[in-house]
Amino acid sequence: MTYCVGMLLEEGLVMVADSRTNAGVDHISTFAKMSRWEVPGERVLVMMTSGNLAVTQAVVNMVSEGVGAEEETLLTVPGMFAAARLVGRALREVWREDGEAMEAQGADFTAAIILGGQVRGRPLRLFQIYAAGNFIEATADTPYFQIGEAKYGKPILDRGLSATSSLTEGVKLALVSMDSTLRSNISVGLPIDLVVYERDALAITQNRRIEEGDPYFTRISERWSRALRTAFSRLPDPEW
Repeated sequence: MTYCVGMLLEEGLVMVADSRTNAGVDHISTFAKMSRWEVPGERVLVMMTSGNLAVTQAVVNMVSEGVGAEEETLLTVPGMFAAARLVGRALREVWREDGEAMEAQGADFTAAIILGGQVRGRPLRLFQIYAAGNFIEATADTPYFQIGEAKYGKPILDRGLSATSSLTEGVKLALVSMDSTLRSNISVGLPIDLVVYERDALAITQNRRIEEGDPYFTRISERWSRALRTAFSRLPDPEW
């Protein structure tokens, strides 16, 4: 499994993904779930994936090398809506090529994708794309998407995040959400990939890989745990 979070904020984007894949507790591997396409001054696109690794890797390769007769890629699309449609086309193409064979082998065709970014002269946008190739877009009312093991980190985002949150606040909330998921689900694990993009910068602002023992992530985890214990100890006792 995996856990990925993408946030569309007034200041820009925050994208966080773990890198664990597993086919049972005795077969755990590390594969990056985040891919980046950047032409400084012209475009920045970031994609995070969950689901069947063979399916999602095929999609990443197709949108990098070319989809369809025109061989369109994420480096040639005119804007983010076209980028989301291209990823959807790639998913459907993978299904046409491999879906029947996968079903015959009892393999599930599963994929969920978060795609965010900006092309010069176009707005910053964030999409969640489904296995069928259709997609939805983040809005001010719903400024974030999750894929993978979403349930453990969702309450934190629902309580703390809004479209007006700063990028710094978004990073902290994303990492606390990830930490809560790591503690509750063995199928999600380090390293964590983090990208921060400032609106209209047309270059990635921060690109970090958080490994085991990372000082900042360790500090965030420990302080969040202490804060929760303190808050719990201060709750009023029942009056009955």
